[in-house]
Amino acid sequence: MLKHRGFPGRLPGTDFQFTIRRANPRGVTPIIRRERFGDRRAADRRADAGFMAALWEHFGDRPFERGNLDAGRLSWLFGREVLPADDPFDPASYDARLVIDPEAARAAFPEIFARGSA
Repeated sequence: MLKHRGFPGRLPGTDFQFTIRRANPRGVTPIIRRERFGDRRAADRRADAGFMAALWEHFGDRPFERGNLDAGRLSWLFGREVLPADDPFDPASYDARLVIDPEAARAAFPEIFARGSA
């Protein structure tokens, strides 16, 4: 499992996890598409935005390996702002490659791209 050096482990000041420390010995947690409903808590929305900002800063629009990125946190963005980079895509692999869709990311998180990090 690739460890993304320099990637934040969590949203600062919270317990919202962005990375995992070690591979799961019972099997890889698959990435799934989770629906983000409008009534989600503000803290959850901040975690999504913080994770998206970290992904964009670290990878930009280049494909990247899932590695030690948290499957649960990726699942909130998967299928919209974060897409499979390869076909076929294995959602239960630490080697799976993903890519950010810049247009979808800008639409969903305009505050990140308004800061000039785009």
